Amino acid sequence: MQTTIQLDDALLAKATALAHEQGCDLSHLIETTLRDKLAPVSPVASRPFHHLTTFAGDGVHPGVDLNNSAALLALMERGE
Repeated sequence: MQTTIQLDDALLAKATALAHEQGCDLSHLIETTLRDKLAPVSPVASRPFHHLTTFAGDGVHPGVDLNNSAALLALMERGE
């Protein structure tokens, strides 16, 4: 459907430049932007804050690599 809208000159220039950067025409940019803006927003449920239990100590034991989950699991299974 074709329609006529009035846009501020500066806004039109920015929109035209953005459409060119994205490799689409102005109509496509306006259409997708409106779709995004008008899409229903699902509410984000607030989650209760949970306190994490922490322990005092000197940090990670020597030889433990927290970035290697397989090695960490092996150490935990051995009880080290």
